[in-house]
Amino acid sequence: MSPSRPDRLSRRYAYQVLLLEEFARNGVEVVFLNSPQAKTAEEELLVQFQGMIAEYERAQITERTRRGKRHRAKGGSVNVLSGAPYGYRYVKKTQMCEAYYERIDSEAAVVREVYRLYTVEALSIGGIVRWLESQGVSTRKGKSPWERSTVWQMLRNPAYKGTACFGKTQIVPRRKVTRRLRQRGGFSKRCSANQDRCREDWIEIPVPALVSEETFALAQERLQSNKQLSIRHTQEPTLLQGMLVCRQCGYAYYRTSTRTSQRKLYYYRCLGSDDYRYANGRVYESRPIRQDSLDALVWRHVLQLLEDPTVIRSEIDRRLREIQKSSPTKCRKETLVREETRLQNGIDKILDAYQEGLLSIDELRDRVPSLRKRQDRIQSELRSLDQQTADEQTVLRLAQNIEGFLSRLRQSAENLEVTEQQKILRLIVKEILVGSDVVTIKHSIPVGDGHSIGTNPPSYLLCTRRALAALVQYRLGRIRLGTGETRSEVCALRR
Repeated sequence: MSPSRPDRLSRRYAYQVLLLEEFARNGVEVVFLNSPQAKTAEEELLVQFQGMIAEYERAQITERTRRGKRHRAKGGSVNVLSGAPYGYRYVKKTQMCEAYYERIDSEAAVVREVYRLYTVEALSIGGIVRWLESQGVSTRKGKSPWERSTVWQMLRNPAYKGTACFGKTQIVPRRKVTRRLRQRGGFSKRCSANQDRCREDWIEIPVPALVSEETFALAQERLQSNKQLSIRHTQEPTLLQGMLVCRQCGYAYYRTSTRTSQRKLYYYRCLGSDDYRYANGRVYESRPIRQDSLDALVWRHVLQLLEDPTVIRSEIDRRLREIQKSSPTKCRKETLVREETRLQNGIDKILDAYQEGLLSIDELRDRVPSLRKRQDRIQSELRSLDQQTADEQTVLRLAQNIEGFLSRLRQSAENLEVTEQQKILRLIVKEILVGSDVVTIKHSIPVGDGHSIGTNPPSYLLCTRRALAALVQYRLGRIRLGTGETRSEVCALRR
């Protein structure tokens, strides 16, 4: 075996020593072409020094590369990013301008349609993949079919809102051993894994935007809620699936059941109350709650909010007044139009100076490309603002038809399927906290003081004593305003 130098065998000195000893035990002689053969103690010491210096130099190169990339990223250079995502083309650096992302119109239209299907049509990621394949949309390579992970990454990439980010992940030692890794004996060629960094540590690099910031934020909100409200592995959906949280321990509630001689009863049970899940026993002792009782309670509460259209009308009017009062979109658009006009005038003046012989061709090539890039960014932001203005007009049309919509909803509320009730509930309710004697419903519609919403639902079958039956009587309690949300407390009074 003849590597050129000790650092070609391994960059880690400890690994180098282990490999040399292993080769020697098996009768393999290692000869370094650019280093003396280690026959004496002095020559072995020299080889060891070369190995340690190689390890130190590797660490120095890694640190210099990291700092250089961060410096380029802070300067707004896209060179430090990986390949351009779907919808963009990477244009290399030239003598006239820096490298940049160029929009591909055909792919950009696909990206906008994907975001529309996910945020407006509420299609799943799998549904979007099937739609892309049914429409014959080709991938970037044009060969392989669309994958769900590709669409998922597209929905998470902040470059589509105009700010590509550097340093989103970091390499950490592998902690989780997957099934595939266990099948290989627990060994992997790469003993590291990627981990997301904090959002504050990301470095933003401006690129042309394909969707508005509001659309991107809506997609992130739905991606986050899908982690909690996903319907995968659900054989029979329930109204409050994924929305119940224990107030004491913070664990979620799941559905369980028990059977009597006549029927099967369903309950919501806290994950923290199960002994078998935890080495030291249950986290908190809480009793299960009848599913039909709690579902009926929350659904009646939602219907009460929808009975009075003035509640939703007042909230929409409040938001419209804020939009009209602040009008940030209009002000920003006027500023961008003025800036675009100023840039175009500057470009025209430079061209006039070149035609009159006041500028050389090299000076023209140095100054015009940067102005063109700034002009493209402004035009991209103007298109995003136009889309935002269209969304505001949609809100205005919705506000005009809200009474008719609520009237039709109240008429068909009792005949809706569970999945349809879920959609309505999740538009109004954010989270439901279950305590020992209080159920807190968090929603985003400000309401006034309520009245009784039901009495005497059936008691527990799983309770050990009749006196501890929960959800025996309900009344709508006080309203507390929080930051960005309204909390409605529904007290469960025990007899």
